[in-house]
Amino acid sequence: MLDGRDGDTKAEPTVPTAPVTYEVTGEGTADITYQGRSETGKASVVKAATLPWRQAVEVPLGQDPVVSIVLDSRGGQARCALTIRGQYVQSASTAGRFGRATCAGRLPRPDAPEN
Repeated sequence: MLDGRDGDTKAEPTVPTAPVTYEVTGEGTADITYQGRSETGKASVVKAATLPWRQAVEVPLGQDPVVSIVLDSRGGQARCALTIRGQYVQSASTAGRFGRATCAGRLPRPDAPEN
């Protein structure tokens, strides 16, 4: 059966990744923005996430893993944390109405040698 494709189909390029875990602890809800699998740098957004929240993703090398939190109008307190390849990288805390915090790390470029 013909499917309309020619015989020279190319596989999608695969970019090496690194395991990243984002974690937000605290009470209440928060809007959370984080870098996921996107090779273009597009962030994922979770609106009104119930805390605590945790997400493990594979982030493409060359993209900087980042997680940002914004508390809602009721305020409260929250803490973000970031690990890359199982190693703690950064944490930050916030409190109060519309409090904000960001945790970020760095991944090497895919063509750079790792140390």
